[in-house]
Amino acid sequence: MRAGPAGCLIGHEWVHWSTALDVSSGLGWPGGLTAFDVWASSCLPASVLMQRQAARLAALLRWAVRHSPLYREIAGDREALTLQLSDFPVMTKRRLMDRFDDWVTDPALRLADVRRFVADRERIGDDYLGRYQVWESSGSTGEPGLFVQDSQALSVYDALEALRRPVLQPLRRCLDPWGATERLAFVGATTGHFASTASIRRLCRISPWMSRTMCSLSFLMPVRELVDALNRHRPTVLATYPSAALVLAAEAKAGRLRVALQEVWTGGEALTAATREFIASSFGCAVSQSYGASEFLAMGSECNLGHMHLNSDWLVLEPVDEHHRPVLPGATGHTTLLTNLANRVQPLIRYDLGDRVRLSATPCACGSALPVIEVEGRVDDTLVLDDDHGQPVGLLPLALTTVLEDDAGVFDFQLQRRGPRSLWLCVAADGPAGAALLARALAALRPFLSAQGLDGVTLGGSFGDGGLPGRSGKRARVIAVAPPARRARSHGAAPREVSLPA
Repeated sequence: MRAGPAGCLIGHEWVHWSTALDVSSGLGWPGGLTAFDVWASSCLPASVLMQRQAARLAALLRWAVRHSPLYREIAGDREALTLQLSDFPVMTKRRLMDRFDDWVTDPALRLADVRRFVADRERIGDDYLGRYQVWESSGSTGEPGLFVQDSQALSVYDALEALRRPVLQPLRRCLDPWGATERLAFVGATTGHFASTASIRRLCRISPWMSRTMCSLSFLMPVRELVDALNRHRPTVLATYPSAALVLAAEAKAGRLRVALQEVWTGGEALTAATREFIASSFGCAVSQSYGASEFLAMGSECNLGHMHLNSDWLVLEPVDEHHRPVLPGATGHTTLLTNLANRVQPLIRYDLGDRVRLSATPCACGSALPVIEVEGRVDDTLVLDDDHGQPVGLLPLALTTVLEDDAGVFDFQLQRRGPRSLWLCVAADGPAGAALLARALAALRPFLSAQGLDGVTLGGSFGDGGLPGRSGKRARVIAVAPPARRARSHGAAPREVSLPA
């Protein structure tokens, strides 16, 4: 799950366990040692896990100050050995991207070159400069980012995914320990260098076996085409977002999706108890959830009791209030600061992740000493519109946001369903720039709606308009609302509106 889950994509991010072991082994003895460390650490007491976290944190801070011009500037004259995490300021995505060339520790990395690399969609999953993976964030917090992962970070992510994901069906795993009978289907954003898609392509490149048993399908496809593709592939494991799994579960319940799933892996959004139950009952299989991001692929995974455990030996999460002060133990923060202890090429220290996280003050009954966390996930709605024949068509929120981000370059917006045949887009940017963004976004939405059989839907929008906040104060980007009366902003000029015919 990627909260906001600031989701990432989630986000983002699923790796088949046996293939992940092959990949870590393929990185040589350092990868093998990392896998052994992750496996052995899973049973350690909390005090030892904290010692490992502290040692890795101290090493990261020393490395960053010595090798990153940005962090060397921040440290000033202070001795690297004496630096504490609290000595470092909170870093935002915008600030780090503005200083990208000074942030990274490899002088061969330059933002202009990395941007050219991710602009080439034929190179998704390829190694950059022969030694790095580059993942782009979805920009759900209003600012897209580029995150470079080195071999150490990749081996950590692979091992965490391989060895700390719960075994949902122990008997089947005993009969098929290497997953030889499994066929995976990933349904998500497949047109960019997102962590999940790039990771899958990387694994398929490394493992010929996986390339034969894995398929990646875009959630931009019309549901009927997606169902047909899944029926042809016959997956035993489905990896996708909760909202997509919910739509596909309804198709299975209606008899149109006919796949014998054994497991459903979800991430990138909140998974409610009701949604989990519907997906599990419709497919007749177990459902699990993970927590990850482009900034750290495998932050947490569920135990067999359904509690999310943080991989605290490889990262630091600080739930903080709106002034970036620590919240009390057991309280949910306004946002969360991430420090990635695995990645040395692009040090992330006290990075504002944007997620709302609660660290439990009590240990889990499963016996694991890894902290239990609760992540407040995305609150976007799946929109249902009527086609020209009055038949309902579901639109996945992440598909809609992908269209607006990738095809229109709009990141700060709210898309509202105002009726069975009506969509309204609020774009926060004001002035001529806001007007241009709105026009580009509406133009991008039209062909996507047509591909879903929704040519008759009316489109309109406003710029200089941030949209409606949710009850928690957190603003969803895709919501279903009743048709509102014309409204002005609480301050400043009223938003300017534009309507397009169907």
